[in-house]
Amino acid sequence: MVTRAIAEDLGKGDLSAQLIPIEQHASASIVCRETAVLCGTTWFDEVFRQIDPSISIKWLAQEGETLSAKQTLCTLHGCARSLLSGERAALNFLQSLSATASTAQRYAEAVAGTGVKVLDTRKTLPGWRLAQKYAVKVGGCHNHRIGLFDAFLIKENHIAAVGGISAAISTARKINPNTLLEVEVETLEQLQEALAAQPDRIMLDNFDLPLLEQAVNLTAGKIDLEASGNITLANIRTKAETGVNYISIGALTKDIKAIDLSMRFNP
Repeated sequence: MVTRAIAEDLGKGDLSAQLIPIEQHASASIVCRETAVLCGTTWFDEVFRQIDPSISIKWLAQEGETLSAKQTLCTLHGCARSLLSGERAALNFLQSLSATASTAQRYAEAVAGTGVKVLDTRKTLPGWRLAQKYAVKVGGCHNHRIGLFDAFLIKENHIAAVGGISAAISTARKINPNTLLEVEVETLEQLQEALAAQPDRIMLDNFDLPLLEQAVNLTAGKIDLEASGNITLANIRTKAETGVNYISIGALTKDIKAIDLSMRFNP
């Protein structure tokens, strides 16, 4: 990821950095402008390691730490050209991964004490899947499947193509009986069909609060339930209190707003 980020930014070389004499050294500080969870320090360090391994970095905050506005995260020292050439790529990683972790922390705090695990989804930034999944865990939430390869998630189009929930679950068991098998349902009738076919987990797609409560009562703890769809910070607590086991939220990774960080050369 870092190699690609540097290549797309520097291309054949940093033209603006050539304004500065090659021998000139400088010190710089990274400052956070808002409350956030720090995440992505390894990516940040790797940017400068690849650009100029002589750059020294001293972290004043730890990965996973909750930051306050105006807090200095780290100081850097070395070739001024190298500091400027690595600035944007390094901050891009730190801002975006901290944003993901910060969002995850807010959702984790919203369900604290309910026993519900908040899960991410595959709605990640292209090429950032593992990095954002890592950031979700730093923020206190949990990972759903990593991709299409490590679990079955039978959704409405799979069901339509195969010919029904029971047939889809049966076929999946034959393909790989030892892999997590989850099926998505949209009605209580589909839930009953799924229960009879015994998947490992059932996703309740866009169930409102009364339907979630009915689904929990109908299932009676026989199979883990996952709520998904139209879940926000405003309503996640009430949905968690229905008794579902998991709640999956695409917003953890797709609706993030980069944390406001800046690098300034020290006098």
